[in-house]
Amino acid sequence: MTARLAALALSLALAGCAGWGVRDPVSVNVVGIEPIQGESMETRFDLKLRVQNPGETPIEYDGVYVELEVRGDRLASGVSDRKGVVPRFGETVIVVPMSAPVGAMIRQVIGLVTGDNVRIDYRLRGRLAGPGLADHRFHSKGELQLPVGFLDARK
Repeated sequence: MTARLAALALSLALAGCAGWGVRDPVSVNVVGIEPIQGESMETRFDLKLRVQNPGETPIEYDGVYVELEVRGDRLASGVSDRKGVVPRFGETVIVVPMSAPVGAMIRQVIGLVTGDNVRIDYRLRGRLAGPGLADHRFHSKGELQLPVGFLDARK
């Protein structure tokens, strides 16, 4: 009798997990950066992220957390309590206010001034908080292109 109950409980648990299905990972890319008001020892900016849902189920989110690394160093992090839905096989742009400590900004500026790169590698990691256990963690990397003439000012 105990073995039957254990087998029944295991079957129900596995059926419940199977019902969640395998979720395709979301694709998240940086599509814009706009400066915003910060405090004296920090730089703040709005980071615009394009979130793409390659799955058959809409992704409901209630909060976002993001960490941004630039040229191998952590530059900034940010949170937002925004709520929304990324439609099935759809996309949306989410704006997250970011904070970068002055030390991190100084390291990046020195690296830009002493280097010849107009393309800057970045890594992004974060989480779309969902209801219950439906969080969606994401990782991405790419390149940011500096505006034409940006580095000419240092000569």
